[in-house]
Amino acid sequence: MRRLVVQIVVLGLLSFVLFAQSSADPSFEIASVKSNQTDALGTTLFPLGPGDAYAANGGRFRATNQALITYVRFAYRLGPSDLLDLPRWVYNERFDIEARANGESTKDQMRSMMRSLLKDRFKLMAHTEQQTQAIFDLELAKPGQTGPKLRAHRTDEDCTSPIEPQLTTRSPAQPARQSPSIFQLPSLPCGSIGFATIGTPGGDRWRIVGNSEPMNRIAEALKSPATGIDRQIRDRTGLSGTFDLSLEWSVVPDTVQAPITVQDDMPPRFLEALKMQLGLTLRSTRGPVDILVVDQVERPTGN
Repeated sequence: MRRLVVQIVVLGLLSFVLFAQSSADPSFEIASVKSNQTDALGTTLFPLGPGDAYAANGGRFRATNQALITYVRFAYRLGPSDLLDLPRWVYNERFDIEARANGESTKDQMRSMMRSLLKDRFKLMAHTEQQTQAIFDLELAKPGQTGPKLRAHRTDEDCTSPIEPQLTTRSPAQPARQSPSIFQLPSLPCGSIGFATIGTPGGDRWRIVGNSEPMNRIAEALKSPATGIDRQIRDRTGLSGTFDLSLEWSVVPDTVQAPITVQDDMPPRFLEALKMQLGLTLRSTRGPVDILVVDQVERPTGN
């Protein structure tokens, strides 16, 4: 089978999750993998995004009608634009996975267990190779100064609000408090970052919000089809700790194909918004990039 390649940049403390699977990876205590050929909507009772936050649930994992690529991205903490050279069935065929760890686990531990499951059930084998390639450095536009929509997360703010309230093990007498936010997003859990799109008469408007995220995670999240940034990004801001952010920008259609009328309240394009709202800028450079090589992947074996 030919080698299947995806480019991943090593980003600080997150790099260890991107290296090849090891025999030391822990495994789920029990796990079930089933093909799903229904037209039902996919569901998940475990957050599969790159953030670290999720509600304590006794180590349970459950997702239905998800493409294998979704589980691979979760296991290797990849973004939506990664892994573009895998067999088509990895993207098209859908599976239900239900599993349980031996006790409460961190999200990275669950990722590690998912790598073991993919290796066992899908015969997925991978390793990494390093190259120097074009990347972006995320820097402060003005030394020592951030923008109005990026602020250090206050240590007195609560970070216990769950992503999936139905999964929390807290008793009704001890409801989880939600973290306050300067961006009026009280339901956004700490350790979370994500995108939202808002349709406008003058074009598409995108928004990214984050609550108590480190700068290397923020840098990582900015590589997305929504932002138009297709290179890996590494943090060179020098900012430590975690941050809250709210960034909004316009994705303006091709004016030749679809002329638009720019409205007064339309936010700026992404790079301008990044500078105005967060006080950050991207500088083109070259740096180390880990190439994740998928050597083998097969349709699943029995449970």
